[in-house]
Amino acid sequence: LKRFNLYFLLFVFIVIIAGAITIVSYLNSKKAAPTPSISTQELNQDTLKQLQNSDATVGGSGQTLTVQGNAIFAGQILAKNDLGVAGSIVTNSLRAGTEITVPQITVSAKSNLNDTQIANLQVSGSTTVQGPLTLQRDLNVAGTSSFNGPVTIGQLNVTNLTMSGNSSLRILNHIAFPGASPGRSVNPTVLGAGGSATIGGSDTTGTINISTGNNPTPGCFARMTFSQKFASEPHVIVSPVGSAAAQAQYYVDRDASGFSICSANAAPARAVFAYDYFITQ
Repeated sequence: LKRFNLYFLLFVFIVIIAGAITIVSYLNSKKAAPTPSISTQELNQDTLKQLQNSDATVGGSGQTLTVQGNAIFAGQILAKNDLGVAGSIVTNSLRAGTEITVPQITVSAKSNLNDTQIANLQVSGSTTVQGPLTLQRDLNVAGTSSFNGPVTIGQLNVTNLTMSGNSSLRILNHIAFPGASPGRSVNPTVLGAGGSATIGGSDTTGTINISTGNNPTPGCFARMTFSQKFASEPHVIVSPVGSAAAQAQYYVDRDASGFSICSANAAPARAVFAYDYFITQ
């Protein structure tokens, strides 16, 4: 019985201590967190002279140095941690020993950049480039682009080129219209026995070479089928090459899918001639 009473008293004692600890912890959690106080210390002239002539440490890591007036640093400034600027940065020259990595930069006023490399540039407003602009990669423009001055392009791929107003297109050198070769079908009866015809060029321009055989007849020498069908019947301009081509009273049959070179009379036998063509919509 004495042992039982002793153990019971120890149990009650432990319960009381645990309850006291719980109550104290609860009361401490309800208290407001203390506001950290920042001590203020003024720098007099003697202290500033000391900083000018020797290396010195001002304050600790938990203190803040506040300068109410303007501050001029004649030497270099080294920030060992992050540099935060609440206002604007006005500088005549910004230099960095290594690269400057900025996740996001916003320039609201004018900015002059001598040598800048940008991986991805998105411009939502108007952009004015006063000097030469060199692009080493592709340029994709989703909207409208206006160039008031001359533009020099090594190679220009355009899906649709529209010239509005009183504009003119000037080409100071040769002009070529490469493209897929159109299909062809030759009428051997019109060419005569042993005659042949070949076509070289694109849907826009090219040459039909004709070599007649014996006893050619009137009709269409050959028909061209465009590799890309026109939206409507195009304009076909034909120029004869050689006197034999002029002797044949040639004409054209055309539609949106292709055209044929024909002759109203029989072409000269065993003759070699050609017809150049130029097609526009």
